[in-house]
Amino acid sequence: MKKIIMYLLVFVGIQLLAGGVVDLAYRLLKNGAPVDAIGLMITTVVADVVVLFCFLYFKWAEVSRDWVRSRPWTVLFWCVLAALGALIPSAYLQELMPELPNHLEREMAMLIGTRYGYFILGLLAPLVEELVFRGAILRGLLRWHRNPWLGIAISAVLFSVVHMNPAQMPHAFLIGLLLGWMYYRTDSIVPGVVYHWVNNTVAYVLYAFYPDPDIKLNDIFMGNQQNVLLAVAFSLCIFIPSLLQLNIRMKKAE
Repeated sequence: MKKIIMYLLVFVGIQLLAGGVVDLAYRLLKNGAPVDAIGLMITTVVADVVVLFCFLYFKWAEVSRDWVRSRPWTVLFWCVLAALGALIPSAYLQELMPELPNHLEREMAMLIGTRYGYFILGLLAPLVEELVFRGAILRGLLRWHRNPWLGIAISAVLFSVVHMNPAQMPHAFLIGLLLGWMYYRTDSIVPGVVYHWVNNTVAYVLYAFYPDPDIKLNDIFMGNQQNVLLAVAFSLCIFIPSLLQLNIRMKKAE
């Protein structure tokens, strides 16, 4: 358990340190001006690269090609469908909950507005977060306790809290459960990276088209609540069969 706490502290510490250094540099170079979109992009890339280096160099996360060598292309196909099918039901469920503050609205808008924002949100973030939260933290939790779902639940809670944004936490927790289950069944971060990539890519595209953070499904479907419910039902018809297929095709790691 001490190692798990260390992994979490290293991850958070690197993010905060990188942010502090870049913020200080910007204020010194630009006469007290706050970090802009370029500064935020630099902060995120530097932090993620340092995290990747630490967790790979010190072998805190176990990386293996064994699962990929089995050519699990159908599993990855169903991962993509599951990610697509979960988005609307998750958004609908979140809308039914009390509204939570969105502390990262400005930062999200700045990253999406930069030329290389997708590289950070759609590609780098899924790889780094899966490596840390599934490849290191969940792997340690699975060894710490015999009940895998306890470890999966703890890792999902940590995954949601580390986002440090209440508006993202419910969705991050639910995704964390699913990603943890995928890791437990395959002993590989690859399915999680694919799922995470699809989730972040769709979120990136939707945010570009609908930049208002307060927009609801009802607004997207022109105020027609029946269409919202049909969209939720149609998405579940994709998500549930995808989960069943993943359950069949993903063998439990020994």
